[in-house]
Amino acid sequence: MNPILRNIVSVVAGIVSGSIVNMGIIMISGYIITPPAGANVTTMEGLKESLHLFEPKHFLFPFLAHALGTLAGAWVASKIAATYRMTFALVIGCVFLVGGISNVLMLPSPLWFTILDLGGAYFPMGYLGGKLAIGKNTD
Repeated sequence: MNPILRNIVSVVAGIVSGSIVNMGIIMISGYIITPPAGANVTTMEGLKESLHLFEPKHFLFPFLAHALGTLAGAWVASKIAATYRMTFALVIGCVFLVGGISNVLMLPSPLWFTILDLGGAYFPMGYLGGKLAIGKNTD
């Protein structure tokens, strides 16, 4: 396969696979840590209105979804890429960071979560996903 085409496929596959992992974790999170009483988490408006009821434990799965989704997407992209494998892993981290920033702008989360999420879930996990995929090789 043409290396340029393979690199494009790697980014698309990384975004899709990372998004699937992210949404899967978000969808099961309510069964593991139930939302606070009176919180409507089925709509964006309901989530905005009830965010003040959330305790720190309610932010665990959103963080894990963002971090593990980015990790999985970066790993997939780095595994598929023909060249610049770490670069494409970090591209996935950047794409998911843009999503995280837009999420912060839409949903006003606590400052501690915003800092943790934006600082710890995207570029570090993109880098780790690339390192795990590449192994000991330096690409």
